[in-house]
Amino acid sequence: MVVDDHPVVRDGVALLLRGEPSLVVVGAAESGRTALERAPGLRPDLVLLDLRLPDMLAPEVVAGLRTGCPQAKVVVFTAHGDHHGVQAALDAGAHGALLKDAAATDLVAALRRVLRGERVSDPRMVPGTAGNQAALARSGLTRREYEVLRLAAQGRTNPEIAESTGLARNTVKTYLQSALHKLGARNRVEAIGKASEAGLL
Repeated sequence: MVVDDHPVVRDGVALLLRGEPSLVVVGAAESGRTALERAPGLRPDLVLLDLRLPDMLAPEVVAGLRTGCPQAKVVVFTAHGDHHGVQAALDAGAHGALLKDAAATDLVAALRRVLRGERVSDPRMVPGTAGNQAALARSGLTRREYEVLRLAAQGRTNPEIAESTGLARNTVKTYLQSALHKLGARNRVEAIGKASEAGLL
């Protein structure tokens, strides 16, 4: 089942899976509420769920699906890999998180792995950064400071960082200044360099 408010995504997934006899799209929904109404009747084995729906947050939909359709495995499907909602959805019980720019073969392989009982996350996403936990602890940076710095390293402006994290612009600025201070850096570029040397980026 594909849950996304963009028809082009719903149609695109159906088209991608057309040549895969083992993966059949049994239904779709354009909102969280509709998904929760339709899923028990459709009984999907897997739900591909957009992170940003117009009426509900993905973690709420995940929790609702776990109650109303417990056999379904849920994979968050998003264009925003660094959005804190991805981790929240995984914490709520989602079985994986994939980026919408994944190649068709990668998507199919990932969905098959989830159906086999594995948990799958695109390595480009924040939840996959467990490897640098030690470096993060050494740096003294909080998870939020790190997240803001990581987005700055991708060339994002403060307003863009605010948009993707759901933080206020002033809060982003505060986190960034705090990260600079902890890293002993005078500006963004220096901070990114130091963070990179420390194995954080």
